[in-house]
Amino acid sequence: MPGRSGRARLAWAAVGLASVLAACTGSPAAALPAAPAATASEPAATATTLSTPATTSEAPVGTCVPASPPAILGDLARHGPPSGTWVGLNLDWASQTVADATALLGQPPADVVSFVSFPLTADDQTNLDAAAGQARDAGALLVVTLQPWGGLATVTADAAQAVAQRLARYGAEGVPTLVRFAHEMNGTWYPWGQDPAAYIPAFRTVADAVHRDASTAAMAWAPNQGDGYPYAGGQYEAPAGSAAAAALDTNGDGAVTAADDPYAPYWPGADAVDWVGMSLYFWGLEYPWGENELPPNGTFATLMTGAGSTPSFYDDYAVRYDKPLAIIETAAFYRPGGGGATESAIKTAWLDQVFAADTQTRLPLLRMVNWFEWRKTETEVNAVVDWRIMADPALRATFVALASGGQFELGPVVAPGTVTNGCAGP
Repeated sequence: MPGRSGRARLAWAAVGLASVLAACTGSPAAALPAAPAATASEPAATATTLSTPATTSEAPVGTCVPASPPAILGDLARHGPPSGTWVGLNLDWASQTVADATALLGQPPADVVSFVSFPLTADDQTNLDAAAGQARDAGALLVVTLQPWGGLATVTADAAQAVAQRLARYGAEGVPTLVRFAHEMNGTWYPWGQDPAAYIPAFRTVADAVHRDASTAAMAWAPNQGDGYPYAGGQYEAPAGSAAAAALDTNGDGAVTAADDPYAPYWPGADAVDWVGMSLYFWGLEYPWGENELPPNGTFATLMTGAGSTPSFYDDYAVRYDKPLAIIETAAFYRPGGGGATESAIKTAWLDQVFAADTQTRLPLLRMVNWFEWRKTETEVNAVVDWRIMADPALRATFVALASGGQFELGPVVAPGTVTNGCAGP
């Protein structure tokens, strides 16, 4: 439904930017942000660091850039648009910059997603700085996905404070941020998975630092979609008989099964969470995946609102706690050369569900949807899967049309300001 969406938020933010101050940045030389090591349910043991030459447009040392008042950026980070839904991208940073995506779409994404290991390595720091520079140039919010590849024991107050202080610097440069810490923690494919006793205090440690030290940043809690839970057989599955398995046995029947709640054991508390989110993909009709199949009508809404023994994520977390909802990753499975339904039919059907006219009516707290713009090998099917929506001109046009009107809006979401007081103009 039409309403004050991201574009209206842009106009609102511009009012506060009339009194903008300039900030002189001295960011490290630009480099490409690191790629995610896995998608919604891909096992992975180590993070990936890119060595691709830098191609970002991050401002060089000494360049003056406008800084939005922290109150405005903080509100954007914590709440998103007052109504309507931002549309953003998970980019393959090795092959595409935010400027490239903007050129293809005709306008920038509302937000972009970056993946880094946690604690940050030197390469992660450089890559994250570059991602922030690209987000700033596009007027986009930056979603920072922190991945504790060394396990949850590596999450310390000092490491969290270091990240928060870096995010505060991005805020001073005009970039609001949303931290997605240890995403898909209910899965069995990451070293931080299925261990709620360790996960909850780790999340709260990061949240404490972000809320204390970065007024232009917010925290997102984002499990994997409950369909398929408890994802048996993964490397990090809670061992039978362990304390973790006991915590996950929410119905007390002595086993962790699909009848148990896929979300509740991992909830870190409303005070620590600003956004609730989810990775929500269409992988196919049934496990094992690998077939090119059309998503049945209503699949997107059902994965969000629950069916059978799977509870409603939307009602239990977005509505109950009055939190903005983000689909931080979504796409539909297509395996090139795999036969079956065509790429166009599959992705058009998923687009029609994600951007359905009644989505905002059914999910009025939905504030962010991000397409997973990757073509990569998926271990679940031992094949290349093309999740992208922008490579095909016709699909891209459909995406832009659906993401550019009514309740859904691309960017920019941070209005450019006027450089004054402190730095020489261009």
